[in-house]
Amino acid sequence: QLQASGGGLVQAGDSLRLPCAGSGHTFSAYVMGWFRQAPGQEREFLARVSWSGSVTEYAGSVKGRFTISRDNAKNTVFLQMNSLKLEDTAVYYCAATSGLRDYHLPSDYAYWGQGTLVTVSS
Repeated sequence: QLQASGGGLVQAGDSLRLPCAGSGHTFSAYVMGWFRQAPGQEREFLARVSWSGSVTEYAGSVKGRFTISRDNAKNTVFLQMNSLKLEDTAVYYCAATSGLRDYHLPSDYAYWGQGTLVTVSS
């Protein structure tokens, strides 16, 4: 089970950190990802982190602004979002998967958090 939180209303240029807490003792065995979905749009891959935290990958739209990290001791993955833009407004989801995948598609992930809304205003 995954629980994302930390969303809210921020202004353009602000920063926000989203935590996603996982339950269960096998959290460290999963690749963790972050996606977002804006109204009327498909769910979009943002970032993923390997089970150890040593490998990360980002979508071009957020590379250099967002950072994914994880703390396996606390069963938590984070998405640090800096320099937020109006177009970053969306519901943000964390997800988990195991095994070899493409990692860019929602269908690659077996477990999902409930989503947390981030609204960026001007």
